[in-house]
Amino acid sequence: MPTDLAAKFRPVFERIAEGAVDREQQRRLPHEEVGWLRASGFGALRVPQHLGGAGAGLDELFGLLVELGEADSNLPQALRPHVLFVEEQLRQPPSTARDEWLRLVAGGALVGNAISERGSHEVGRLNTRLSEQDGRLVLNGTKYYSTGSLFADWLTVRAERAPGELVVARVPAEAAGIVQHDDWDGFGQRTTASGTVEFTDVEVDPAHVVPWDPGPGPHTALAQLVLLASLVGVARAAARDATRFVQQRNRSYSHASAPLPKDDPLVQQVVGKVHSAAFAAQATLEAAVASVGRAQDDVITAENDVAKAQVAIADTVLRAAAELFEVGGASVVSESRRLDRHWRNARTLTVHNPLIYKSRAVGDHAINDALPVFGWTTGAPA
Repeated sequence: MPTDLAAKFRPVFERIAEGAVDREQQRRLPHEEVGWLRASGFGALRVPQHLGGAGAGLDELFGLLVELGEADSNLPQALRPHVLFVEEQLRQPPSTARDEWLRLVAGGALVGNAISERGSHEVGRLNTRLSEQDGRLVLNGTKYYSTGSLFADWLTVRAERAPGELVVARVPAEAAGIVQHDDWDGFGQRTTASGTVEFTDVEVDPAHVVPWDPGPGPHTALAQLVLLASLVGVARAAARDATRFVQQRNRSYSHASAPLPKDDPLVQQVVGKVHSAAFAAQATLEAAVASVGRAQDDVITAENDVAKAQVAIADTVLRAAAELFEVGGASVVSESRRLDRHWRNARTLTVHNPLIYKSRAVGDHAINDALPVFGWTTGAPA
């Protein structure tokens, strides 16, 4: 990663890290911190320079997402819909419309998500409707797990226009008829603003409606990679906090291997294992990012590589986030430290696109050369 690009954002990451424990304790959404990222141009990392962005490569983007995840793992996930929107635009042929969106992003606009539903509907169908009323296109429905929506200027909304016909509409987050709720109640990733959004007769510009394409492409792999960047950030934060705890600790035990924890070979071993886990997780992520970078040549391999990375990274990070508690006694579980947030955040990240299905998909591909699923939807049987 170019040092000048990293140097631009690292002071922002440091400020974000300073308040991470307090935000966790207070469950305070990072509106101010997202503002710092917006002002620094973080959302325009991948926008070409001639359109006002930094023109960063995919590897540079994910390297910085990992560093942001180390500061606060909630923030890469909160920006995930924005990252995916920018990548989607970059895959489009050059056009006036595409360049207008990218210039909006370069100017600081952020894009949120309103995709998932919890209501009763079949897999591949939605209750949210895009319909015509009095010559206008309008959205009606309720979305859940709307990550980043409360920080966003625009929302990407998936809806059903005709039975079985899914489309994506983009609407201003402040449009009339939109009501957002901060009601995400997960025990981890508590400040991602992944709450409920209600749409009541929200007018949609027909130019801002595109078909939803579940066909082969890098979109699902990129979506998973952002979550993996957050997971790697968790591992790095766990390694950082385990190190600091031991460096500052003077108390030990009569049956310990050294008078001070920092000199105890068993404690050193634990810290070494947590750091090694963070290294392995990041190396796996970087390999998966490189595979996606080659996705235009082989999207099947890229999707499969990201699934393998998801399985490997999740297991590695969860064990590291649990093992860090071996470095100390009862004081290591103090609420003032909130070290438990690392495991809770990791566990929450790993239930997105459940591991059991990803490892099965990897096995099915290895055994039967089965194709991965590129368009994920949820629902209930008919």
